[in-house]
Amino acid sequence: MSLALAPLDANVELEANLPCRKFDPDLWFADSPAELELAKSLCGDCPLRVECLAGAVEREEPWGVWGGEIFERGAVVPRKRPRGRPRKEDVARDAALRVEAQARLAASGLAESRSAVRLAA
Repeated sequence: MSLALAPLDANVELEANLPCRKFDPDLWFADSPAELELAKSLCGDCPLRVECLAGAVEREEPWGVWGGEIFERGAVVPRKRPRGRPRKEDVARDAALRVEAQARLAASGLAESRSAVRLAA
């Protein structure tokens, strides 16, 4: 067995069980709203979800799914909108999801740790 292929520590084995390591990485950076929702759902049971989200908030990730949240231009967005003008019910749903996303950030302690956490409008 090659030393380059041998796990160096337990973190290597942990990484193998993370959803973002088991599935196609492009799923977390997809253009399709449905694929991003799937990536968000896969993050739900991840043991590193909170740390992943905290790191993404700190780095102001420009895009992708991090810690079960969708980032766009460095801000958490409730859902990815398809191109074109949104329907009225989508605008109302986005407002409710924005409140829910802020509540999840606050519940995980991220809203207090970074006062500049912003949600995209």
